Amino acid sequence: MGHRISKVYTKTGDDGLSGLADGTRLPKSHPRFEAMGALDQLNSQLGLLLAFLQQEVASKPKLQQVIDALIPWQHILFDLGGELAMPQYQVVQSEHTTQLEQQIDHWTSQLAPLKDFILPGGSILIAQAHLCRCEARTAERRCQQLHRLEPMRTEVLAFVNRLSDLFFVAARIIALHQGCSEVLWQAQPAPQA
Repeated sequence: MGHRISKVYTKTGDDGLSGLADGTRLPKSHPRFEAMGALDQLNSQLGLLLAFLQQEVASKPKLQQVIDALIPWQHILFDLGGELAMPQYQVVQSEHTTQLEQQIDHWTSQLAPLKDFILPGGSILIAQAHLCRCEARTAERRCQQLHRLEPMRTEVLAFVNRLSDLFFVAARIIALHQGCSEVLWQAQPAPQA
């Protein structure tokens, strides 16, 4: 896939343009780079979540299941960034979305039904999973902005849409495996007139 980078700086972007793998030059503010950047931010937040999980797995061995489930998605996210950089390269397929849904369903089957909204918090791990959820939503919006300009494959759009669901349920399963209570939203009383 693509080119290997042997030098970190190239000076080719100093004019505000950046290149795709096929040589196309676009403004750095182009929606394609916005989508790629949002996916990169999500990947970095996922890396942080995985590092935090790894630190806790010795005391909470069931967290290894979460690590094992999330690691492949970090690689797919990186590949998806490559797909956006190389328009002819297609890595994300409908099977990936199906696999996400299966993981979501597997975790959901272990959880109590939701009765209230859940707020990020309860532990650093839970909050970090929710941060991944938020970054996934941002990546989805950036992909939709690109899609309005340059149609994207439906497989990619469905996959990116499902990612935030994965991280929402991951936050809940992490809470379960840590033995933490989820932070439930408490509605404020309506102001008195």
